[in-house]
Amino acid sequence: MAVATNRQLVRLTDALRRSVRAGRVVTAGPDYEAGRRLWNGAVSSRPAVIVRCVDPAEVRAAVLAAGEFGVPLSVRGGGHDWAGRALSDGGLTLDLSGMRQVTVDPVAQVAVVSGGATAADLAAAAEPFGLTAVTGSAGSVGMAGLTLGGGYGPLGGRFGLALDNLVSADVVLADGSIVTADPEREPDLFWAVRGGGGNFGVVTSMRVRLHRVPALLSGMVMYPWDQAEKVLTGLSDVLAESPDELTVQSGVLPGPGGDDPVVFLAPTWSGDDGVAGGRAMARLDPLGTPLVSQIAPTTTRRMLAAVDAQFPFGRHAEIRPRSVPSLTAGVRDVLRLAGSTLTSPRSAVSLHSLHGAAARVPVRDTAFGNRDPHLMIEIIACWEPGDPRASDHRAWASNLTSALEPEALRGSYPNLLGRGEVAQIAHAYGPNTARILALKHRFDPDDAFRAIPLPLSPWRSRDRASAW
Repeated sequence: MAVATNRQLVRLTDALRRSVRAGRVVTAGPDYEAGRRLWNGAVSSRPAVIVRCVDPAEVRAAVLAAGEFGVPLSVRGGGHDWAGRALSDGGLTLDLSGMRQVTVDPVAQVAVVSGGATAADLAAAAEPFGLTAVTGSAGSVGMAGLTLGGGYGPLGGRFGLALDNLVSADVVLADGSIVTADPEREPDLFWAVRGGGGNFGVVTSMRVRLHRVPALLSGMVMYPWDQAEKVLTGLSDVLAESPDELTVQSGVLPGPGGDDPVVFLAPTWSGDDGVAGGRAMARLDPLGTPLVSQIAPTTTRRMLAAVDAQFPFGRHAEIRPRSVPSLTAGVRDVLRLAGSTLTSPRSAVSLHSLHGAAARVPVRDTAFGNRDPHLMIEIIACWEPGDPRASDHRAWASNLTSALEPEALRGSYPNLLGRGEVAQIAHAYGPNTARILALKHRFDPDDAFRAIPLPLSPWRSRDRASAW
């Protein structure tokens, strides 16, 4: 879709103000700035119009208006996409941050989650009932974007990816239809949104499965840098043998106070028996002599809040994902390179493990492209606004991505891939690519929605393809 003209935007804005309640259509001012605020402060995109939606009817009106006047469209949920796809620069952005309601049915163990709700919103609603949800690692991430794209997280070994816990989704399609996608109603759309992202419509509400976890243990273990090889080598065996209940996030962080880097482990036990959890955690003890070891009973809310504190809104960031089959010697070499060449005290490398329940889902059951056990490596270059070394931090991430290439799978996690990662995008959906593209053509033939990158396809024009 081409950049909108001034005339198109004026007509669009007039039409929206007739169909959306007063004060919800903004082009400047505090509400506008709140609507364009993203986790990655480096994103400078400025939509011409933001609609701060509060219900599906307003979403529908905005989608139809964008189509009628030929204006580029984007959807902002939690605002955590590092690449800035939540904002349509010079176009129309639907801001769903006013739609954050979460309603819990404790008997059915299901939550109804509005399109702008975050992982923290969901965890807070579930906790009073003794329930928890499958989320990612950070509370400020929007649940819709996380779930539709995949959703690696600390409970993944026990309960699968976030998308594996999606029961149904209410979706506004490009033609203005409002449909419910589940295994019986719109089953093709339900398949597509579980891994294909928000590329098929706007999800205004989801029903997600909740879980009762009597013993939830987690925390942080940090090892000094001179133990990196020993710890990472031992960790490779731990990851290969982990039961479903134990999911270990790991990686490299700057040391406390900006000192030497550290290897970190963030293990989570989600089981029925705290004693068994303690025994599983004890398997980490022989890995090395930690600088810090804090493992204790916790809640999902506390786990999410800890990551939010480490990576707050407003810093500048660039993220490069790579997926690898396992923690091989070559991968360990790159992790040591990452720590020894760190350029920012805010950057990190994080390894997310897909194993257990998430790996037992047949790959063709959902649009998610890789169900073989693997590690998704998140290379996070992060720095304060105004840092004169921004180009160095970006180069650090780029260099590590290149160094991992000999060890990496051909595709990686679509939720984190930037527009320029063409080679990885081409393989990100594995054997599901052809079906995803066919359903994209069916449900969104004019390519109105571009939540996460899709491979190029014959029906997409050169102009549309270049936007990716």
